[in-house]
Amino acid sequence: MKFGIFSVVDHYPNELPRDVGTFYDELLEQVEAAEALGFDSFWIAEHHFHEYGAIPRPAIWMAAAAQRTKRIRLGCAVVVLPFDNPLRVAEDLAMVDVLSNGRLELGVGSGYLAHEFSGFNLDPQEKRDRFDESLAIIQRAWTGEKFSYTGKFYDCKDVQLNVVPVQKPSPPIHIAVLRNEVAPFVGAQQFPMMMIPYATTERLEELQETTASYRAAFEKAGGNSQTTEISFGLHTHCAASTEQARGESQEAMNRYVRTRLYARQRSIDSLLEKDLVAFGDPEEILRVARRYEKAGLTNFLAINNFGGMPHKQVLQSMELISKGVLQPCSSTK
Repeated sequence: MKFGIFSVVDHYPNELPRDVGTFYDELLEQVEAAEALGFDSFWIAEHHFHEYGAIPRPAIWMAAAAQRTKRIRLGCAVVVLPFDNPLRVAEDLAMVDVLSNGRLELGVGSGYLAHEFSGFNLDPQEKRDRFDESLAIIQRAWTGEKFSYTGKFYDCKDVQLNVVPVQKPSPPIHIAVLRNEVAPFVGAQQFPMMMIPYATTERLEELQETTASYRAAFEKAGGNSQTTEISFGLHTHCAASTEQARGESQEAMNRYVRTRLYARQRSIDSLLEKDLVAFGDPEEILRVARRYEKAGLTNFLAINNFGGMPHKQVLQSMELISKGVLQPCSSTK
């Protein structure tokens, strides 16, 4: 199992004294720390028109992160394709891949928040078709060849990017799912898959069925499903003791649950009981990670900056996970 860091960049300007600029700086310190501590990747989300997320254009922040790091993979989870011209998306992210010397991981989705579609004056009923056209154009554009495309929403004629990604044939493209039943469709297209169990499932056992159906569709389409990745974002906080970790997480998780904009609200006790969050000492985090590994997921993305969790505690949690989870896992490979 690989381990990365993921931040929704949820912001609380009416509750916390931290401004957006300070938050961006903290995230840059965290990506530097993640690289030094041995994490494989660092991911950020895209959100608009609400303090639920404070990064509307991931490529801009990722370009800054690329200049502060050398090794760690930089991911966006996810770029919402219906919200932008696909050629602009292809250009922006090609620049990130160049600036990072080939470290871009692209997560894409079709969007799910009504206020974002309203803000862009888009019909959410069109999102699937817009997503499909955008993804096709990005893939064509990243070849570096001149191409034309005619669709329902986008038309390109004899266009060729002047900047293309370093990674060939392209940076990895991951498809995000918010419903378990979508997994086989992603597998049939042979893309890596991403999910947040907290939002997509009621019990971890469902995810084993989801990953099995994804891999079966992947294999049926002619691919080797053992080489693909299934990433999952999990709210995670690590401290010297499980009691301390859960005490430190209480206020931040309550704030996150109270203000979140998707799925139904559930108590922290229920989430802990079902292992849909991981709050504990390193042994407890490792236990939860092993459960997800057994369910067929491959890339643990720790959401440890959530609900206004203090920057110092985020860094301490990352350090403990590195020493108590990453290093033991590395030694058993």
